[in-house]
Order: sequence, then C-alpha cells, then structure tokens
Amino acid sequence: MVTGLVLVRLMSGKEKQALIKIKETKGVSHVSAVFGRWDLVLDMETDDLASLSNTVVHNIRSIPGVLSTETLVTTAI
Repeated sequence: MVTGLVLVRLMSGKEKQALIKIKETKGVSHVSAVFGRWDLVLDMETDDLASLSNTVVHNIRSIPGVLSTETLVTTAI
C-alpha cells in the first residue's frame, strides 16, 4: 500500500465540477479544501507507486478545472 498527499490548484469558476470528479476518483480517500497557494489536499491510497502516479497523471490532471498538482509520497517515521 502506498499513501500520498496530492496538492491541487483549481481554475476559478470550475471548482464545484472538479471537486465532484475528484471525489469520484478511485484512490482518493479524503479531500480537504485549504487556503493558500493550493485549493485542495487529497489523501491518496493505492496499491503501488505506479498506480499512484497513473491516477494523478491520467485521472486527476485530466479533470476539467484542475490547473496543477504536486504529489507528496508519504513515508513512515
């Protein structure tokens, strides 16, 4: 199991539509709206790093209204 945080910047006026699609995306376990440079923080859980990468690149980034993402792969400390 690989977990990560995905920071998402949304296009103004497209937030609601993008949020609906993001919540429906397999691998997204929780969505938090935040203030600052990013608009959302997604908690992700996938089987492996390749699946996490594929989900972000091919599913989340292709959602209309998503401007950019930054992925943080988590680790145990």
